[in-house]
Amino acid sequence: MKYETKLEKVAVLGAAGKMGSGILLLTAMEMMRLKLELANKDREFVLYAMDTSHKALSDLMVYIRSQVLKKAEKNIVALRKAYANRKDLTDNEEIINQYTVDVCGLIRPVTLLEPVFESTIVFEAVSENPELKVQLLSEIQKNSKHQPWFFSNTSAIPIAWLDEQAQLEGNIMGVHFYNPPAVQKLLEVVKTESTRPELSYFVADFVKNIRKISVPAYDVAGFIGNGYFMRDFLFAEQLVNEMQQQMGFIQAIYMVNKISQDFLIRPMGIFQLADYVGLDVVRFIMSVMKPHINKEKIHSPLIDQFFERHILGGQNADGSQKNGFFSYEKGKITGIYDPGKKRYIALGEFSKECDDYLGELPASWLPWKQMMSHPEKDTLLRIYFNELKSLNGPARDFALRYLQRFREIGMGLVKDKVAFRFDDVNAVLTRGFHNAYGPVNDYF
Repeated sequence: MKYETKLEKVAVLGAAGKMGSGILLLTAMEMMRLKLELANKDREFVLYAMDTSHKALSDLMVYIRSQVLKKAEKNIVALRKAYANRKDLTDNEEIINQYTVDVCGLIRPVTLLEPVFESTIVFEAVSENPELKVQLLSEIQKNSKHQPWFFSNTSAIPIAWLDEQAQLEGNIMGVHFYNPPAVQKLLEVVKTESTRPELSYFVADFVKNIRKISVPAYDVAGFIGNGYFMRDFLFAEQLVNEMQQQMGFIQAIYMVNKISQDFLIRPMGIFQLADYVGLDVVRFIMSVMKPHINKEKIHSPLIDQFFERHILGGQNADGSQKNGFFSYEKGKITGIYDPGKKRYIALGEFSKECDDYLGELPASWLPWKQMMSHPEKDTLLRIYFNELKSLNGPARDFALRYLQRFREIGMGLVKDKVAFRFDDVNAVLTRGFHNAYGPVNDYF
């Protein structure tokens, strides 16, 4: 079946969620691109946006309209050509509005699964719950009028397991978008030994057409992204356990977060990143990975402790950050939760003590954002890490241990056949996590 024919009837499960909404947006615009091509003007393209809440779906359509409008404003030259035969559309505003109406017109918001049975392509982006995913996929498989292809956005569950449990007969691949899908360029693509080759061909065309970059991964729980992230977090937890014997818990959280952000030149410290993802999500991903990984202990007592106190992090509906390890005000960290005192302690009460203990950053240090945009980034990183190694004090020792573990995790992902190449690991860390450098390098 041709690419454009397969895309005539598509469904996104979990469409109103953070990941599903982005996947829906990208798919809707790709379907509209095909429809606007001369040979496809009479084709009917339908995109089912399936979720459980009418209110969430209503909010979803508001989001889609606003995003499509922005995309149209940026691409008005191409849209003028696409709508050249519409003599009733004379100015840019009319074309932009018509395109927005046309894209949104492809989407059918639904709360029931039955309309999805019409689809030939199903993007699955529901919560990272293995049983829920299997239930939905198997029900569609049993009741579909076609033989749909399934593309799961799972970031942790082995695709072969989903295939077997839902009896999909090889009609599934992992297509893991990074958050937010509309912005992030990276995709992890996972196929199994049973995946039908035509799915790979479709994904290659789809990824190219939506202007993303794909990285292949073996079908191992967690894949590259979470295979790295969960191990990175567990090492940070190990450092906290060591540090708090001398300095106390909140000081240890502060210092490990500072080392992993400032001294390692990352966009966020490790505990802030966990807050952003959601402590409940991190805990769930570990629980999904744990049964599939025997030689390591993928479990965090620290996360369990916060989860039991219902301190979960994540984002509010307006995108603002919820409290987790840290408390936040207008996106900025204001305090750290002290489990003993059962409250957040303001940074001003202890941060200077911690900063003095860690000492100054190397003279060549630049904040992550400046480092990322610097034309001589590679040279500056070499200078920076040489200076870091020449420092004296605890910050140097902890930072170098962290960097060594960073490298071990990256190399282990290739050795254990999670990633195909070191370049793929580096791509995930630089493009997916936006680190200034990957773990396999010659900087340190």
